[in-house]
Amino acid sequence: MRHPATTSATAPSSYTPTDRTVPTRSRERASYDRELVHSILDGAYLCHLGFVRDGAPVVLPTMYGRVGERLYVHGSTGSRPLRTIRAADPGLPVCLTVTHVDALVLARSAFHHSLNYRSVVVHGTATTVTDPEELRIALDSIVDQAVPGRSQDARPANAKELAATAVIRLDLDEVSAKVRTGGPNDEPEDLALPHWTGIVPLTRGHARPVPADDLDPAVGIPDYLHAL
Repeated sequence: MRHPATTSATAPSSYTPTDRTVPTRSRERASYDRELVHSILDGAYLCHLGFVRDGAPVVLPTMYGRVGERLYVHGSTGSRPLRTIRAADPGLPVCLTVTHVDALVLARSAFHHSLNYRSVVVHGTATTVTDPEELRIALDSIVDQAVPGRSQDARPANAKELAATAVIRLDLDEVSAKVRTGGPNDEPEDLALPHWTGIVPLTRGHARPVPADDLDPAVGIPDYLHAL
C-alpha cells in the first residue's frame, strides 16, 4: 500500500493561509513556506496536542513523527484523545503545536522582553491509524523523529505491543509557521536607560550516551548516535 503522506514532491511550495492560520498579532512573523514548516517540525521531539473533551479544553504533550505531508502522534489505546476520536465521526478536530526557543530577548523595559522562537501550528481532523502497514510506518517515524536511524536498530513492536499502542494521523493542510529573530524592540525614549539589553542564545546539545546497566560491553555506541 502506498500512502499519500510519502509523496510530497509535487506539493506547492507554500501552504494556503486560512482564517485560523493568519495570526491577529505580528503577522509579519507568520510564514506558510512548506520547507520552513518541515524544518521546524523535523527538528523537535515533542508536540502539544489540543482538543475538546466533554466540553473542556485538553492539551497533551506527546511524541510525533512526520512522513511527507502527514504527522503521526503517539498514544495508547486508552488515552483520552483515542477514546474521544473513537466516539467522534469521522474524527476529532485538533490543534497541534511545535515550538523551538532560540534565545531570551532582554529589553530595557519589562514590556518588550520576549523570546526568539520558531513555531508551527497545525489545525485539522485527527483520525486513528488502523492499516497495519501504515501503523508500522508511523511507529518507525516516531522513533526516528527522536533519533534518526534508530528504528532500524531496535526490535519492532510485537502483536501484544501493537494492540496496546495507538497512533493518530493528522494531515498537513491547514498549517502556519511563526518566527521571531533579532534583538529587543526598545522604545526610542528608553534607549538611554542604564539597563543591560540584548539576547541570551539558547542551544540544544547531546551529551555522551550513557549505556544501560545491563548492556553487553561488547555493544558499542552506534554511528547514528555519534552523528547527534
